[in-house]
Amino acid sequence: MNVAMLSYHTCPLATLGGKDTGGMNVYVQDLTRHLGRMGIHVDVFTRSQDEHIPHVLHDLGYGNRVVHVAAGPEECLSKDVLASYLPEFVKGIQDFADQKGIRYDLIHSHYWMSGLAALDLRAAWGTPIVHMFHTLGVMKNRVARQASQLEGDYRIQGERRVLQNVDRIVVATTAEMVQLQWLYQADTQKMVEIPPGVETSRFYPIPQDEAKEFIGMMPCDRMLLFVGRIEPLKGLDVLIQALGQMRRQDAGEEALKGMPICLAVIGGDPDASSEAMTEEMARIQDMRQQYGLEDMVVFLGRRGQETLPYYYSAAEAVVVPSHYESFGLVALEAMACGTPVVASQVGGLAFLVQDGVTGYHVPVGEPDALCDRLTALFTDAGLRTKLGQQAATFARQYAWDKIATRILALYEDVIKPA
Repeated sequence: MNVAMLSYHTCPLATLGGKDTGGMNVYVQDLTRHLGRMGIHVDVFTRSQDEHIPHVLHDLGYGNRVVHVAAGPEECLSKDVLASYLPEFVKGIQDFADQKGIRYDLIHSHYWMSGLAALDLRAAWGTPIVHMFHTLGVMKNRVARQASQLEGDYRIQGERRVLQNVDRIVVATTAEMVQLQWLYQADTQKMVEIPPGVETSRFYPIPQDEAKEFIGMMPCDRMLLFVGRIEPLKGLDVLIQALGQMRRQDAGEEALKGMPICLAVIGGDPDASSEAMTEEMARIQDMRQQYGLEDMVVFLGRRGQETLPYYYSAAEAVVVPSHYESFGLVALEAMACGTPVVASQVGGLAFLVQDGVTGYHVPVGEPDALCDRLTALFTDAGLRTKLGQQAATFARQYAWDKIATRILALYEDVIKPA
């Protein structure tokens, strides 16, 4: 079986924590690797953003390729501009297939722009499409806090077109299926619920002392961890407010007494010049100063996937205070490493994190509730251990070998003769 995997706006090999890099990149990368192990040939097509990177890379192994297609200027572009280069992207894929003499049995597209490209390819090839949205424009608009965060109507209309015309839609959770049905009036008959997986050969519990040594922490230090893009949607400001409250309250002071604590923030570019720094990163750094947390909050910037298990395992807890998550891969990776997760009770996180079992839910946007849960974890080592052990056990059901088998079964169902 030959699969054309489309990830138009972001490359699966990109370093995590950037403006457009996150769980979707990890999903495409890990799924492609596991399909390769199962004997499935996958070519991942993405738009070239750097003319100095070879157009074809074999970094995902098993003969599978990442193909960087020149479509517009080979540089980072805003998403509203990117949509205009989709025809060039489609033509580049067709030219590659012709040059290599390869016929694809199925297209698996990710994000709405890739879905639009897939529709054009299906018109040329007659190849069925499996699509996954990862995030939804209407949901992002529902939680946007200012006009600059709103997604344009071009995206909403694009998503509706993809929904109406692809052959199958993979949803990560029941919540996503309900959102598509309720907000987009989508046909649930073509939806299949298959969650993302976690690479359990990489994400597993590392003894905390060894993890701390690897990342350069003192054994007595205690760390909270945030991993993700630095954008309003991720709710890092709520976590900063909660830490400020912990520092002020008597209970928080007792939890911290004699035990140095920090919040490590992985993601974004904290050392960018004032001109190049994103508005949200500048705002979060100002909040750190406003709440007197300069000695407590450290910005680490981007980190590679290979180092994340050490950070997860070194942390007392991982915090995912998002206003919207279609799934919440960071939470799953942290749980696989045996670390409890405190997460907003939204979207996929409400299904993924088991309240009181693998971590805790908190109402979205409420620093008081987040402060209470974090204080409870810091003051009870036995509770942290129990939740962490249960989290690691729970996460194993999402191992990629199990998830990839379900994806392959879906592929086979889609391409079988009617």
